Amino acid sequence: MRPIRETIPLEEALALILDSAVPIARTERIPLRDATGRVVAAPAVASADVPPFDRAAMDGYAVVAEDTFGAGRYEPKVLRCVEKVYTGQMPDRAITRGECVEIATGAPMPDGADAVVMVEETERAAASGDVRVFTPVYPRQNVGRRGADIAAGQPLLDAGALLTPSRVGALAAIGARDVEVYARPRIAILSTGNEIVEPGRPLGPGQIYDINQFTLSSILSAHGGIAVALPAAPDTIEALSSAIDGALAEDVLVFSGGSSVGERDLILDVLRARGEVLFHGVAVKPGKPTVFGRIEGKPVLGMPGYPTSCLSNAYMLLIPMVRRMARLPDHQPRTVRAPLARRIVSTTGRHQFYTVRLENGVVVPAFKASGDITSMSQADGYVEIPAQVDIVEAGELVDVKLF
Repeated sequence: MRPIRETIPLEEALALILDSAVPIARTERIPLRDATGRVVAAPAVASADVPPFDRAAMDGYAVVAEDTFGAGRYEPKVLRCVEKVYTGQMPDRAITRGECVEIATGAPMPDGADAVVMVEETERAAASGDVRVFTPVYPRQNVGRRGADIAAGQPLLDAGALLTPSRVGALAAIGARDVEVYARPRIAILSTGNEIVEPGRPLGPGQIYDINQFTLSSILSAHGGIAVALPAAPDTIEALSSAIDGALAEDVLVFSGGSSVGERDLILDVLRARGEVLFHGVAVKPGKPTVFGRIEGKPVLGMPGYPTSCLSNAYMLLIPMVRRMARLPDHQPRTVRAPLARRIVSTTGRHQFYTVRLENGVVVPAFKASGDITSMSQADGYVEIPAQVDIVEAGELVDVKLF
């Protein structure tokens, strides 16, 4: 056994990890329909006006505004309707004084017209087709001007912009079918241990199914990374070293298991032999036996094998690293403040990640054990208890960070 004699604070561990999290420089062009959540790699500039023509902003009648001046309920202005224009078609003719065109919202304005009277402020004569206008309009009223939304040559998005649904819509508005974005970081996920079995295969004596491959892959996908799952590696130096050889094509290698203090916990040995160790042991609970280093310049994060320890460290350490590499904004989990249902006793000197449920407006502890995935799956979120706090009393207001 090789006990962890020293640990570093969570903040220091995170700083070392983020210092190694170099933003991905690779780029790729992807279809616009797949672009939400990605980061723009090249500035987008409008090649045309949006809208590309003056258009009606209301259903009604396109008119020469001056023809409506003085119109009232008892003394309407009467105009001759010469055409009907729908969206997707162009007017056949220009209008002159005394004329109007029935027009749909979004349809191109006829030449000569400079305003639209809403249909609610008019009345069409059944026999003659003439239109009585009861309210005056001023020039440009109820008209969307050409280029009012986006002007040709206008910078639309800068490199580094996060593509939200509305920004994707702006690119669609200028006719873009695809967009150049930064590539997602590729994270090799390696579960280690003689006892680990891929779900779907029968368990042998002393074996368990691989949980961490799936929880880590899920969390990476949700935060801008691409998980590359590798076959589980047995507890030998040769197997782990071979697995590293297969993983170095990716941007980051994340181990689970093998980072603790037993004689078969060999990640530390392999990391020292192949690269450098930046820390081993973090003052957190759960998740103390965490190791971080580099091999051939690639970050290597060794996570605890117990599912709750592994996943909680993913929230605290892996998400910030991957989001920085993916050029995404810092993660801001939704937070709820509520009173604690019963006392929590923490471990002084270790920053605790404590899972909880929200029940009837109070916070109920849900943590069972580091090896129990239900400590997470049956929780709504977690509270963080600082290293210098040993007791959080019942009734105290706590901030729950929701999963």
